[in-house]
Amino acid sequence: MAETVTMPKLGFDMAEGTLVRWIIQTGEPVQKGAVLAEIETDKATVEVESNFDGILAQQLVQAGDVVPVNTPIAIIAAPGEKLDQRLAAAPVGTAPAASPTQAVQTPAAASQPTSAAPYAADALPTSDVLPAAGHLPGNLKASPLARRMAADAHINLQLVPGSGPSGRIVQRDIKAYLIGASPAQAPAQAAAPLPVKTAQAPLPPPLAPTTPPSPDRIIPLARLRAAIGRRMLESKQQAPHFYVTHAYDVEVLLALRTKINSLLPDEDKISVNDFIVKAVSLVLRQFPNLNAALQGDHVVQFGAVNIGVAVAVESGLLTVVCRDADRKPLRQIAGELRLLAVRARQGKVRPDDIEGSTFSVSNLGMYQVEHFIAILNPPEAAILAVGSALQVPVVRDGLVVPGWRMQATLSVDHRVSDGAEAARFLQALAPYLEEPVRLLL
Repeated sequence: MAETVTMPKLGFDMAEGTLVRWIIQTGEPVQKGAVLAEIETDKATVEVESNFDGILAQQLVQAGDVVPVNTPIAIIAAPGEKLDQRLAAAPVGTAPAASPTQAVQTPAAASQPTSAAPYAADALPTSDVLPAAGHLPGNLKASPLARRMAADAHINLQLVPGSGPSGRIVQRDIKAYLIGASPAQAPAQAAAPLPVKTAQAPLPPPLAPTTPPSPDRIIPLARLRAAIGRRMLESKQQAPHFYVTHAYDVEVLLALRTKINSLLPDEDKISVNDFIVKAVSLVLRQFPNLNAALQGDHVVQFGAVNIGVAVAVESGLLTVVCRDADRKPLRQIAGELRLLAVRARQGKVRPDDIEGSTFSVSNLGMYQVEHFIAILNPPEAAILAVGSALQVPVVRDGLVVPGWRMQATLSVDHRVSDGAEAARFLQALAPYLEEPVRLLL
C-alpha cells in the first residue's frame, strides 16, 4: 500500500518548512531509516528519514518549495505498485482524499504540545523579491534564510551575487551586499571566532582623533534568531519564572575529569558539562515534577529523561537532545553530545536531535561566566544555568583557603513547582557533583 510522506512538524511553533533538496530521487529504492530529504526550518536544516521501505514513487514538491506542515511531499510505494490516481494527482498544499499513514513522524509527538494555529511571523513575506510559492525568477537560487533577509531589507535578489553551491545566494551574500563587501570577504568575517578570554584578545588599533564614527548598519533578523525571540517572549510572558542558585564544590570533579581524560584519546575526552548532564538526569528521577510540562489544566510528568543542551550556532542557540540520559554511561553521553553539537554547527541535524527534550541545561562555563539565569525552554518546566568552575577563597576548618566552586541556577515555572522543591533538587544534585565517582557506578 502506498504511503504518503508529509512535511513533518518539527517543533510546536513550526508552521512551514523549505525542502532544500531530495536525497533519494524518484524511482530509487527507500529503506526504513534512510534520509529522504533535507528540510530547512527556523531552527536548522534537518535530515528527514523514512519510516517505510519501498520505492520513492513520486515527489510532490520541488527543491526550494516552502511547504506548510502536514502537506504531502512524496509518495512511497511497493515495487511495481500502481498509484491511486487521487494520491498521484494531489497538488502541493492539499491533503489526499484517503488518509494513508504518515511516512515521516516527529519524535516524541505524543509528549510535546503542538500549536493549533501557526504564528503569522513564520510565513515568508510575499513580494516581488520573494514570490509566495517560493520560486524565484530566472532559475535564481537562494536559501530560505537569504530570501527572508532580502525581503526584510527590500533587496532585489537578482542584484546579489551568490557564493553558495551552483551560485546559490546564502546568508553571507546578503550580509555582504548590505555592507558593500564582496561575497568572498563575508565568510572570513563571519567565521572569525570571538575570544574566550577578553584579556588575551589583541587590542584594536587606536583611531585618529579626526576619524569619523562608523555608519549605522542594518542587520536583518535571521530566522533562527526570530524564532528564539518568539519562543523566549512567550516563555517570559506566560510562564512565571523563579530562580534558585546553589554553589557546588567541584574540586574532586575536576581532578577526576583530568584523570579520566588522561586515559582517553583526544576525540573521546569528557567535559564538565557531560558530568552535569549525567548528574541532572539521575536527580530528575527523584523529582519528576521538574521533568515535566504544563498542558492546559494538568501537568505531564515525562517517563523518559531527555536532557536538552544549548549549543551556540550561527545566528543563535540550538538545543540538542540526549535521550534517556539517566540510562546511559558517562562516556556514551559525552560521545553523543559531541556528535550532536557537530551536526548542529554544520546545520545537518535530524529531527530526533532537536526535539523531545524534557529538561534543559545551559552552560556558559567555558566563557568565564560566574553566574547567570536562563529562560525556560517551552514547554519544559525547568532549566539549569551553569557558570564557570572558579578558584575562590573558601572557609575550611576556620581557615580561608583556595577552593573550586561552580554556581548553578535553576529556573522553574511557578505554575508547576515551587521554591522548596527547587532547593531540594539542587541539594540532591550536590552528592553527584561533589562526589562524582557516583556517576561512574
